[in-house]
Formats: sequence, C-alpha cells, structure tokens
Amino acid sequence: MAGQWAASLKGKVALVAGATRGAGRGIAVELGAAGATVYVTGRSTRERRSEYGRPETIEDTADLVTEAGGRGIAVPTDHLDPARVKALVDRVADEQGRLDVLVNDIWGGEHLFAWDTPLWEHDLDKGLRLLRLAVETHAVTSHHALPLLLRRPGGLVVEVTDGTAEYNRDTYRVSFFYDLAKTSVLRMAFALGHELGPRGATAVALTPGWLRSEIMLDEFGVREDNWRDALTRVPHFAISETPRYVGRAVASLAADPRVSRFNGTSLSSGGLAREYGFTDLDGSRPDAWRYLVEVQDPGKPADTTGYR
Repeated sequence: MAGQWAASLKGKVALVAGATRGAGRGIAVELGAAGATVYVTGRSTRERRSEYGRPETIEDTADLVTEAGGRGIAVPTDHLDPARVKALVDRVADEQGRLDVLVNDIWGGEHLFAWDTPLWEHDLDKGLRLLRLAVETHAVTSHHALPLLLRRPGGLVVEVTDGTAEYNRDTYRVSFFYDLAKTSVLRMAFALGHELGPRGATAVALTPGWLRSEIMLDEFGVREDNWRDALTRVPHFAISETPRYVGRAVASLAADPRVSRFNGTSLSSGGLAREYGFTDLDGSRPDAWRYLVEVQDPGKPADTTGYR
C-alpha cells in the first residue's frame, strides 16, 4: 500500500492513459488499492492487440484495479486520435462528473528506437512515429482532459518519463529520438506546472527506476518470482523495481494535501519513497537514479548496499 496515504483515494477519479502494461499498469493498480475509480486506456484489448503483439490488455489491468480494491474501467483509446480522446473524457465527465488525477504514461515506442545510432542513420519513419506516440499523445490527452480536471481544485497531472531532469540534462539517453522524447515529457510537466499552478492544480514529471516490466522480464528470460536469475547476465539489474513501486509513488502524490509543493518539478520513485515512506512489494526501497550516478555509470561493480 502507498504508505500513510493507503486507501485514502475513495471517491477520487483517475485516468491512466497508457495503462496496458509496465508503469501504467502498476500506477493504475496502486491507485485502485488506495480506493480510486480508475479509467485505464490503451490500444491492446482482448479483441485486438496493438502492433506490440503482446498479451497484456487494458481489460486485464482494469480487473487488477478492481481486485486491488478500487474500480477499474477499461476504455480502448488511441491517444493519437483527438476525437477518440475527447470521447473518452466526455465519458468520464458524464459518468463521474470529475477527474482528480491524470497520468500520461503513453509510450508505445519499444520497437521504434535503435541504441547508439546517430540521427542520420536512424530509421526516420520509426523515429518520427516514436515522437508522435511519446509526445503528441500526451499533448492531445492533456488538451482534452485538463478542463475536466480543473473543475475542482487540487487536481494532479503526472507525466511519466524515463530519467530525472538532472540526469537527462547531463546524460545522452540511448539515441536522438529517445533522448528527445523523454526530455520533452519532462518539459511538459514544467510547462503545465506554470499553467495549472495558478488554477489550483499540480503537474509533475515522474520517472521509475530500472523497471521490471513485462517486456523487460521477457527480455531477460525471467519472471517476477525469479528475476534475480538475470543478475548473472546483467549484475546492475539488482537495483530494479516492480511497476507497483512507481504506482505507490503516484498514489502517495494523489493523496498528499500538500502536493502542490512539487508543482512543475521532476521526481523519481526512489526519491518519493524516502519522502512518503512506502516500499516496493518486497519491502525494499530501491533508489535507482542515485545508484546509476554513483555506481553503474562510473563503472563500479554492482552493489546495491545502501541503495535499496
């Protein structure tokens, strides 16, 4: 549960855009565990998969939200289609009359970027598609959802990205298109903070650490129950965290009556765990971004002592 804020979101309504798997699913489930009604969106349904071709669906996520204690509502949505997004928000308004939390976690770019490939050698169509999925979708969703969120004071917008503002400022992230996408989302939260703050709402950027998402576990050939078997191949994976950890970060932010002190800033799951006192599912408190700076990036041997 999300520390002292557990079960304190009853009556609150959240929209997690991009909740099919990974961080989005973890966030949706933890918001449900805190009692919220959660609309979960994405393109992968039990009837039709996205180009990812993976088995996770938004209906599965909605069921997990309900099992956790909230109410999960799955709404198939392509967030590049403004008409579909408007229809989604109209439905939330008709059914709930409010929106308290908007989480922009739309990504969809796992198969669209190449590691350490310069711009002029990168597939241009894939790079531009990545930018549309990772940046344009967030803008479209916020454009339609924010008027509903602003109907009541105290609303929260969470822009989910990869990397803190400090880390991404000084570190080249994977490739031109990936770097641009993740940095753009950080800046979105900063800009929204300026626009929402005077209107009684809060916007933040939030990054998980090294995420044990469904895709990452498959990549390493492990499951959540034996994930440490991957450490023989990738020792620094020891700092990894479950998607529920960043979910507890969002639930804690959403229930914090003083959340506005973070408006416009860049946050991490590990940093917020120290702030709010929550842990990952195994009771640990991984601080991946501090670990990257102090251990992994300098080339030191993997050792998570003091970092989880």
